Formats: sequence, structure tokens, C-alpha cells
Amino acid sequence: MMAMDVKQTLNLPKTDFSMKANLPQNEPKMLAHWEKIGLYQRILEAHRHQPRFVLHDGPPYANGNIHLGHALNKILKDLVVKCRTMAGLYAPYVPGWDCHGLPIEIKVDQELGKKKASMTQVQIRQACRAYAEKYVRIQKEEFKRLGIFGDWDQPYVTMSYRYEADITRALAEFVGCGNVYRGLKPVLWCVHCLTALAEAEVEYENHESPSIYVKFPITGGLPVPLPALEEKPLFAVIWTTTPWTLPANLAIAVHPDFEYSLVETNEELLLLAAERVEAVMKECGIESWDVLNSVKGSALQGYRTRHPWIDRDSPLILAEYVTLDQGTGLVHTAPGHGQEDYLSGVKYGLDIYNPVDKEGRFTDDIEFFHGQSVFDANSKIIELLKKRGVLLHSARLTHSYPHCWRCHNPVIFRATPQWFIAMETNTLRSRALHEVSKIKWIPEWGEERIASMISNRPDWCISRQRIWGVPIAAFYCSACNEILATKETILYVADIFESEGADAWYARSEAELIPPGTRCGRCGKTEFRKEFDILDVWFDSGSSHLAVLTDSDNLRWPADMYLEGNDQYRGWFQSSLLIGVGVRGSAPYRSVVTHGMTLDVEGRAMSKSQGNVIPPQDIIKESGAEILRLWVCSIDYREDARLSLEILSRSRDAYRKIRNTARFILGNLYDFNPEKHRVDPDSMLELDRWALAKTFEVSERAKAAYESCQFHIVYHLLHQFCVSDLSSLYLDILKDRLYTSAKGSRARRSAQTALFEILDCLCRLLAPILPFTADEIWQHLQAGKAQDQSVHTQLFRDMSDFSNNNALVQWEPLFGLREEVSKKLEEARQAKLIGTSLEAQLVLVCGKNRFDYLKSFSSDLRYIFIVSQVALEEPAGVEPDYFEARVLNAAGEKCERCWNYTSDVGADKRYPSICSRCVAALDEQEREGKSE
Repeated sequence: MMAMDVKQTLNLPKTDFSMKANLPQNEPKMLAHWEKIGLYQRILEAHRHQPRFVLHDGPPYANGNIHLGHALNKILKDLVVKCRTMAGLYAPYVPGWDCHGLPIEIKVDQELGKKKASMTQVQIRQACRAYAEKYVRIQKEEFKRLGIFGDWDQPYVTMSYRYEADITRALAEFVGCGNVYRGLKPVLWCVHCLTALAEAEVEYENHESPSIYVKFPITGGLPVPLPALEEKPLFAVIWTTTPWTLPANLAIAVHPDFEYSLVETNEELLLLAAERVEAVMKECGIESWDVLNSVKGSALQGYRTRHPWIDRDSPLILAEYVTLDQGTGLVHTAPGHGQEDYLSGVKYGLDIYNPVDKEGRFTDDIEFFHGQSVFDANSKIIELLKKRGVLLHSARLTHSYPHCWRCHNPVIFRATPQWFIAMETNTLRSRALHEVSKIKWIPEWGEERIASMISNRPDWCISRQRIWGVPIAAFYCSACNEILATKETILYVADIFESEGADAWYARSEAELIPPGTRCGRCGKTEFRKEFDILDVWFDSGSSHLAVLTDSDNLRWPADMYLEGNDQYRGWFQSSLLIGVGVRGSAPYRSVVTHGMTLDVEGRAMSKSQGNVIPPQDIIKESGAEILRLWVCSIDYREDARLSLEILSRSRDAYRKIRNTARFILGNLYDFNPEKHRVDPDSMLELDRWALAKTFEVSERAKAAYESCQFHIVYHLLHQFCVSDLSSLYLDILKDRLYTSAKGSRARRSAQTALFEILDCLCRLLAPILPFTADEIWQHLQAGKAQDQSVHTQLFRDMSDFSNNNALVQWEPLFGLREEVSKKLEEARQAKLIGTSLEAQLVLVCGKNRFDYLKSFSSDLRYIFIVSQVALEEPAGVEPDYFEARVLNAAGEKCERCWNYTSDVGADKRYPSICSRCVAALDEQEREGKSE
């Protein structure tokens, strides 16, 4: 028989499933197909009557193309939604966008340039809206390109009329409960963006500041009777890194429980905390000094110092927040420039004094420095202190300092009239903390982190001094300046916003925005003026659960899960929680999952200035979205995520191995119809039963990992399964049986049944991770069925029918021995004793336990080890578990069809170059052909 004829008798793989994925070209085609068949709606319909699961999307900001952090976040959310869907839940996903706020307004200001001066507020807001709409469209397409399933045709945007109305209604609820007030308090202020900032809107970066020790003259003595007081001047020493706040100093705080020492130097007497004396003397370069006496901090209250250059007293006050980790233990207190200073000011009846304007310049009442920028004035204040003889020491200090997260410039604390939500009113803080304890946090440390933040946060400053946002719907009496802001008046405005949008605040007159007949509660007048501060954008996004989850038949309140970056503990997680508790009495989410930030391979934040940015668009163009998704699944997202071109290369390698495993299986199912050819499990070969039992084990572990959102475990399970359990083991062993057995033989159909069940299960498990590839596999696996079917409308397979722990226990030791044998065969290859493993004969020398165990597999051993012959030997005197593999040249001749060496090649004269096993297969195949 000719060689070509022999090859044609083999069952070699056939498939149209390409080895080369061409993901950048083929993924858009798959997206178009999904859109054509309405896949997302089909998925929802397929699960319409199942239990519901709602992941509420935290809105990304609509001001640019998506970056790697966006991709990480959205892919993780998609994994959650897809795996919950395939677990049998109804899991709709409504994406959203945050559209108001400073970044968009600044960008629009830059684009408008001088033209802005001639535009109305409504026109400027319309330009901001158009800018946001542009990037909503852009980001939407970029997210869809990642394979993210969702209701992209009906997303939520915070600038929609209904959403703006719901934001205003949330404010009305807080007002109605008495939690909102307007007050003069120090807030974080950006002198470049000209607005107040929330703590969530600042980033802490290294900043170089002056570090100065300043002497405040003590007047009227101290509760320490020493003669030296009459001979040398007496000073209280403070330390500060913000000299520009000294013009606003109104007091000096000491801790009531600390000991304070009176230190004599050659020239003067200095008062400072006893525990800080030695460190301060050393830092200030004072070599000669003596401690004369000490006094308890509580005894110092009420004693007075004088401001270093302004004609006013600065009394000593008591404060628990004074520490000893740095400084002098005496804290310069400016109630208009710090939260703790403010609280002390309120306690002691001090003015909340702020001599700094919105641009960060001193006001006219500050002698020497009026009109100067506070940061520029630092050096000049130090010079003045020197001239006055009250500067003890000056140096430079690099430390962590708050910067505006938008313009990245240093910010200041500055007291201005702002709107606040009171954390203590109606026990808002304690109720929020109680809710925190009921929520499932992933990772678990999230609970402690957010609880600490809520415990320590001041009242929430909700006002911003900009245009592009939702206005605070409050009024002032034109006659007496009384505030008009009731639940009823704000709800009246909210109804207008729902039909006209928040632009109505700027387009309509006050009379058109106030309920008819409204009068001032103080003077009874009917004329009012509008408040033009807007709401903090965190109030906007924090209201999303009210605006989105309660306004849809598909969704429900509260959400089952929020999932965002770990920076949102001080942002969206917190604002959503406070609004949920304040408006509806409980948290808006049952669980919170957080991920780390995206970094380069060296652990640095990605930034254009450092040139280490890897845009997701570039990855998709070069390799496809599947590679990016695979990377996301391969990492432990709870930690910061590092990415480099080398790491992406590893993801591509992993993808190829998974794809090639699927390709091999599909190639061996070309003539398999599961409805006709499936073999009952009890009739399958033992090795095939082992493979299905292994698949069941992997499937159960993967589904459990999906349930707990441990996607990296799913990735490693499935990758290991494809590479080790399948490609390197089971499929490697199976090739001979698949290729050489008769087409319809039980041996081949048993193998094909196992392969079909394995790939059916594997395809479903891969679908959340690799949605494009999984659907491509599914189309080939379901060949001949309706082409609009998708794996994404299916559920994870229940493989419990194939659970077989006995098979796992029986076969696992043999596979361990196979690894040892493979090493011996490789050594023989290296030594040129054999070429391929089929040229080998194995002699396995065993102790009794190993001999009896291997003998039970005697008919399968040569196929498992992929050699031509295996002989077992049990010599006397060896340990029961002794094992040694020896490699010899195989005996006999090589069969032209199966390439095994055997002594019966040519025994059947019809086939002079073929072994008896292959002759039997050909005869069976011939009988099959006649019976068809």
C-alpha cells in the first residue's frame, strides 16, 4: 500500500478554527455580529426569570480617551457580570459617566479663550455639555471594543435632566432632615481652579516648604516663679511649615497633659515641651542651655503671648491634638486656616479669620504683604521675623503636601462661606459606620479603611465655586439676606430641572424658580437672589444609586456590588454610602470590591511625562482586546497592577496555548455528532473517565473562584488545565488512539465524547475571560446549529455526572511516574540512543507495590508513556515502592501507519508495512463503510 494511502486511512485533525487568531481584525467582526443579533438583550431574556444580581457602575469621568486604569476597572466589572450571568443569575449592567465638574470646565475655558467673556452662563454650560457628550461617545466605543457587555444604548449620565433632578432631590432630603448648613469654615482651596475641594479631590505629593521655629513674646509671666524671668526675655516657641499662615495667628495650643520646660539659653528663656527640648536645641544649633523648671500644660491656659509683628495678643489654649512627634509641643493656631485650628477657635470664641482671597493673595488689611501670593510671601515673612529678632531657626523641608488632583498645584486651607452636610446631625456618622460593618469588603481591610475615614472626616463641604454642575438650589432674601432652602422649595426646583435641565437655574429668574407665594421667614419679603455655588461632583456621582437603581425595572436598590479602584474609599464609596444612609437609611451596596492602581514594571505610576504609559488602544491594535483581558485575569487585582511589554508577551503566549488546546480538540471532533456518537460514561475508556473527572474538579474550583471574585485563580486553573492536564498529558496520550483507531470505534468515540464534554465545559469557563475567543470556539463546537447562538447565553456546565474521585486517585500516581519516565526518555534522546519516544522500549524495574500497581495498567502503559514496548520487572530484595526506568531500543519494525515498533508488522500479507493493530482498525473501518 502506498504511503499516501496509509495517511488517508488515519483520522487526522480537520478544523477551520485557525491557529492564528488575528484578534485585531476578527474581534471587531465579532462585535458587529453580536450587535446584529442583539446579543446583550438575548442574554437578559435568557435569564429574565432568574435571581437578580446588580453591579452598579461607578461613573468614569468624561474628559478624554480611556487609559489603562479604565480598562482594568471595566474588564473586572465585565468579569463579574459575565460569570454571575453564566452562574444562572439575571445580571444587567448599565454603564454610566460622570459629566459635571472642574476638569471639563477648565478644558472648555481653554478652548473658548477670549470668546468666553461674551458668553452667557448657559452658553458656557452648553459648551461643557457638548464636550462631555463627545467623550461619552468616544469612551463608549472604547469600552465596547474591550468586549464589555452592557446597555450601551441607554447608559446613565450625570448631566441628564432626570439625573440632575435626582441629585437635587437628594439634596432636598438632607435639607429636610436638617443636615445641611452654610457656615464659615476652613476648607481645602485651589488658588488656581478658584474653588473649594473635598479631601477626595486632593492628592498628596512631595513639596518643599520652609521649616521655621518662631518666638512669641510671653507677656504677663507664667505660673513658674523664677528670678531669671526678670532678667531675660521670655518666649513661647512654635514650629510651622506654613509661614504664610502666621498673619492669621490668633492663639497657641498646648496639650493639657504634657510637661512644658522653661529653658534658659545665653540670651533668653524659651518655653517648649519637655520631651522636645533636646531635639529642638540640636536642630536650632543651640549648644548651651539649661532646663530651669517645668509646668503642666493645663496650668498654661489663659496666659498670653504677643504676635511676633502684629499688635495683638495670642493666648495659650488647650488642645488634645497637640503631638510630640515633631515641632515644639506648642502649636501655632490660625482658625481660618485649618480644621483643628477652627475647632479650637470655636471652642475659645476666636474669630474665624482668613486674610487670604480666592486667588491666594493677602487682603489689604495685612501690613507688609497685602496683594502678595501666600507662597511667594513665605520668604518675605521669614525675613521680617529675622529683622524682628523672633526667628529662632529656619530650614527647608520636603514633605507630603496636598495638591489639587486636577491642576496638580499645591492647595491651601482657607476659611470661606461654604455649604456643608453635618456628620453628627441625625447620627449620620454613627449610622454610616454601622452600615460599614454589615457590608462584605474585598479585600477585608477595606472595612477598616473606610471606617477610619468616616470616623475622622469633618463635615462634608458640598459647595464648589464653578459653573458646570448642579446648582445648590438655595436663595437669599434680597432684603435681610436670610437663607431660603427648604425641602419643599428645593423639590420645586428639582421638578423644573427634570423637564428643562439644571440650565434652568441660569436661564430663569428667581421668581420663576420659587414656588408661588413664597415669603422670607424672617422679614416676610418676596424678593430673592439665587445661590450660584454648585454641588460637589462627589455628591453628583454619590447620588447615582438613587438616580439609576431606583429608576429601572432591570435594576434594584441596594446594589449587590460596587467595584472600583482603592482610591474610591475617600471618593465614590464614601459619598455613595453617606447619601444612601442620609436619604434611604442604609448603604446602597451589599459588597464592595477594590482593585489597585496600574503601574509600570518598576512600580511607578504611569504618566506621559515619564514616558511609561501603555495605552489600551495600542495593546488592542497590536494584539487584540483578549490579550488585555487575559492580563487583567492573570493578576491579583487587589494589589497594584504592573504592566510592561514583556508581561504582555507572556499573556500572548498563554493565549496561544489556550487557543491551540481548543484547536486540537476541535480538529478531532470534525466527524463527531454528540447526539449520535456520544458514549455513555460507564462505557468509556478509563483514561477518558479520568479526563472528565479532572474536568469536573477544575470546573468546580473555577466556579468557586469566580463566585469569590478571585479571577487570577480562575486564570491559573484554566491555563494549567490546558497546558499541563490536557496538552502535555491527556491529549498527548490520546493522539495515537484518535488517529489510528477505526473512525466509529468505541475507543475513538469514547475519546471524542470526552473531548466534546471537556471543550464544552472549558469554553463556558473561558467565556467571561475571553469572550471573543470563547464564542468563536462555541460556533465551531456547535457547527450545524443556528449561527445566532452564543456561548454567552449559556450557563456554566454542571459536570457532576462525571465526578469520579476513584479515577483521580487511581491515575494520578501513574502520571507522576510518567514525569520520571519522560526525563529518562529525554536523556536517551540527548545521548542519541533514540530519536522519538516510539523508538524506545521501557523496562520498569519495580518493588512489589509499584509492580502490582503498574501491572493493573499493563495494556495501557505503552500508550501512556508513548513508547513501543513496556516490560515490568520485579527483582527480589528491593523496597516495595522502588522504581527505576531503563530505556532500550524498541524491538521489531516500524509500522508505516502508527509508527509504533512491533514484531507483527506485515503479518497480514495484505498490508506488508502495517502492524496487526492497524490492520484490525482498517478492517473495522471497512465494515463501518459497508454498513453506512
